[in-house]
Amino acid sequence: MSGTSEGPTPAADLDRSAVTDSDQSTYHRVFAAAPLSMAVVDREGLVVSANPAFEELLGTGSEPLAGRVAADLVDLASDARTWHAYREVLRGRQARLRCTRRLKHPDGNSLWVQVTVAPLAEGEPGVLLSVADIGARRELQARLRHLQMHDPVTRLPNRTLFFERLSAALEAESYEQSGTGRIGLCYLDLDGFKAVNDTLGHRVGDRLLASVAQRLTRVADEVGYARTGAPLVARLGGDEFALLVEDSTGTEQLADLAESALRALEEPFDLAGQRLSLTASIGVVERHAAGTSATGLMQAADTTLYWAKADGKARWTLFDPERNAHLMTRQALASTLRPAIERGEFALEYQPLVGMEDGRLSGVEALIRWNHPQFGTLTPNRFIGLAEEDGSIVQLGRWALATACRQARRWQLDHPGEPPIFVSVNVAVRQVWDSDLVADVAETLAETGLAPHLLQLELTESAVMGSAGRPLQALQALSDMGVRIAIDDFGTGYSNLAYLSRLPVKVLKLDGSFVRGFQYEEAPKGVPPNPADEVIVEAMIQLAHRLGLTVTAECVETSAQASRLRRIGCDTGQGWLYSRPVPPDRISELLGDQAAYAVGKP
Repeated sequence: MSGTSEGPTPAADLDRSAVTDSDQSTYHRVFAAAPLSMAVVDREGLVVSANPAFEELLGTGSEPLAGRVAADLVDLASDARTWHAYREVLRGRQARLRCTRRLKHPDGNSLWVQVTVAPLAEGEPGVLLSVADIGARRELQARLRHLQMHDPVTRLPNRTLFFERLSAALEAESYEQSGTGRIGLCYLDLDGFKAVNDTLGHRVGDRLLASVAQRLTRVADEVGYARTGAPLVARLGGDEFALLVEDSTGTEQLADLAESALRALEEPFDLAGQRLSLTASIGVVERHAAGTSATGLMQAADTTLYWAKADGKARWTLFDPERNAHLMTRQALASTLRPAIERGEFALEYQPLVGMEDGRLSGVEALIRWNHPQFGTLTPNRFIGLAEEDGSIVQLGRWALATACRQARRWQLDHPGEPPIFVSVNVAVRQVWDSDLVADVAETLAETGLAPHLLQLELTESAVMGSAGRPLQALQALSDMGVRIAIDDFGTGYSNLAYLSRLPVKVLKLDGSFVRGFQYEEAPKGVPPNPADEVIVEAMIQLAHRLGLTVTAECVETSAQASRLRRIGCDTGQGWLYSRPVPPDRISELLGDQAAYAVGKP
């Protein structure tokens, strides 16, 4: 029977064993001397060994760490996500975990650390847990963030931090669990601050901004004294400030805050020998946080601040949804006005001008309408101002002039047995300045075949009175051409009758306010008669006639008004007594039955 012998241990194996023992000894020395805090943790999460740096960092002193639960030492179980990742590393299912923790040191101070958990060398059980003190780095980051998030002039939160706070306040989890569920904002702008910078220099301007910030902060602190927190005061840029109220109690609270801010800024500022007084305008918005976005809130605040400025400055104005809706509609109309002209969305209606003596239809006024696809039929007061602002009134005016003249010529051809009626077209003063109105009229009359005396151009009193230079030359050229010039809404502007003798005007249209206040034949019970209205109107008519002008009364609504106007010599009437503005075919019907217009005739 033969056997085997183990024999001597190979030299190579002895060398490998020696090297391994040497490496292990080296690793232990390095582990103990390393400045980085480290601990070896077994698969169960218990500390196997820890180096002195680890013990010093955590302040465990002489208390042994071996056998302690590592997660408890560095707070890895405080949130479910970190705890799950840590367990995955222990089980070898995840390569590494890195997280930041705020630990409580035994001396009572807080300690910010970065914890890293990684597997040991392949085949070795357990993980290596290392902890780095990042307190100095976080402090530096905090200082840098403060500089980044605060205004250097006023030391208030800047625009970036303000929007960060505002966005956080509007998150559902922020207002659904507690508080009022409402938010408020005072958006403040200093009145006339640019003049301070321009006259006294930016250094004084910066001192003024810093003083304003101090007063607003004091106001916020006083308001927040009895509450859980004061409003956030921020400088949004330039001379714009914001006071953000989270969990506001309603518009009354925001109104009180705005009023307090205005009072605080009323007191003069003493700045290096300069005594300055200023005022501010404030836009106030208060609403439910639900459904509100930071952008929407700021747009509302900006709009309301604009209202406060437009209303006279040195005041606060509360956001009005109806006023804002009107503004939004106005903006929508302005943006689509020019394309609407090209799309043919405009039409003309015509309101009869009736002779007071014979009750016959003598002319019509062309009134423009916008058949808007979204807002329906719009009257001129909704869009003419916009057209004048953006210059599209020139294009729109040319269209109205050509359309009205073409229609007047069509009525003349369709009713050859009737005296032709004239058409009156409104002209904006910008049409005189921004276009060659004389050339436009001449070209239109030539193209349509309408006689010049059958065209009347209406300009407002404020546009005509005091005209000089190009406007006066244009009016004179049109009059020389045979076109009649009328002053619309007469009596509401300059009312300079003496100046009329030097203008090529043929017709005065009395503003409707004179006729509405006109004394009726039968005054309502309890209303004393006021003969002054009739005296004023009669005097204007007589003076106009002495100057060779005819007079048209607007807004004639009753036969009693018509009778009195006829009695004092008014030439023409216009108003609902005769007809509302109507389409062209209705005027054709009236021309075929002129007897229908013997209205108000004795």
